[in-house]
Amino acid sequence: MPPFMEPFRIKAVEPIPFPDAGQRRAALVAAGFNLFRVPASAITIDLLTDSGTSAMSAAQWSALFSGDESYAGARSFDRFERVVRELTGYPEVLPVHQGRAAERILLHRLLEPGELSVANTHFDSTRASVEAAGAEALDLPVPVEDDTPVPFGGDLDVAALDRLLHGPDGARIRCVVLTITNNARGGQPVSVANAEATRRLCTEHGVPLLLDASRFAENAYLVRARSAEHAPRTPREVARLIFDLADGCWASLKKDGIANIGGLIALRDPALATRYRDQLIETEGFPTYGGLAGRDLDALAQGLLEVVEPAYLRYRAESALWFADLLEQAGLPVLRPTGCHAVYVDAGRLLGHLRPQELPATAFANELYLAGAVRVTELGTLVFGRPDPAGGPDVPAPRELVRFALPRRVYTASHLRYVAEVAEQVAAKAAAVPGYRIVRQTGALRQFAATLEPLGGT
Repeated sequence: MPPFMEPFRIKAVEPIPFPDAGQRRAALVAAGFNLFRVPASAITIDLLTDSGTSAMSAAQWSALFSGDESYAGARSFDRFERVVRELTGYPEVLPVHQGRAAERILLHRLLEPGELSVANTHFDSTRASVEAAGAEALDLPVPVEDDTPVPFGGDLDVAALDRLLHGPDGARIRCVVLTITNNARGGQPVSVANAEATRRLCTEHGVPLLLDASRFAENAYLVRARSAEHAPRTPREVARLIFDLADGCWASLKKDGIANIGGLIALRDPALATRYRDQLIETEGFPTYGGLAGRDLDALAQGLLEVVEPAYLRYRAESALWFADLLEQAGLPVLRPTGCHAVYVDAGRLLGHLRPQELPATAFANELYLAGAVRVTELGTLVFGRPDPAGGPDVPAPRELVRFALPRRVYTASHLRYVAEVAEQVAAKAAAVPGYRIVRQTGALRQFAATLEPLGGT
């Protein structure tokens, strides 16, 4: 196998901004110390998310010109449907404009008030959709010691699910969800064995098993890399093994669709699909475009072919590992093993002087921005904590993580070296980094619009 490098050449470039220290501080203050509210024009390296931030290939850009913009029955949908069916094995394919729309349509029609959705971990938008339906989202991730690397840290705790199904709450369980990869758990993969064990329990108790398949290809690659049994298979074959175990899936194709917009629902059951199509027509558009332009469907179909290429996935995995090593050398506590779509840092360990309610993940993320206009995502108490109904301090998140997301085919090694140099500056002054408090918050996804302020003033 040749040495690791990017398996592509760059055909187009975009200039990036370099705001000075005063401009950075002004932008952060104006944004209420919330990086989601900082304009992209004030960002040098943007590792906020890998969702919708991909660079499309020449073949995808070419596919845009083939887009059929017919309102109903467009050729672009035919191609998209064919690619998804061949990839997943699911006969019922519904396009939507992004993953959140898929979650809303599927979960709002599936769940009733008082029912349970059980997952290896619901991500923030999934939990919001479950709760908006009046149901309860329960996470059962496999137990992992904080500093103990395990190959499949994204797995669901099958023993805990078994106990739950046989207990008094078993009758309330309406669905089980496997998020592949497990974003909230450091982008760790779900093993085929875990999916098989989960399938057996779901079949025994008549509970649908669904996949949040937004990063299905990266999950498949990591399964191959960490399991001798599956190493001889292609990523596409491993992905199909897991798709075959589930009753259906939804996905944000802004991740492993390698595109800037799009999502899907794919199912086995035609009766369920009919229910969801009715909802899709009400909220997204006709079922053969689902809120997308025909050109988007063509680009997505091409992206779903490219994303399972072994050379591309090797580049994703090895670049994440290389970047993790850089950050660790810079003095950051990095979660191991690394996944593909991001590198995660434990800000709680780095900023040990801050309590979870002082938002250490937010504090670290903001310091990165102030030091070098690098934007990352906090996945700590601001995102996964829960406000106390009695008005006390927030219930903290399990860990104070910061995610350095890696947009697909966007940044080179020198860009990531710059990020590591900025991170080293922040790590050197970690003990002096102030905590934050929430000034204003609204809604279930408070992190997108909240305003904050540093403890002790600006």
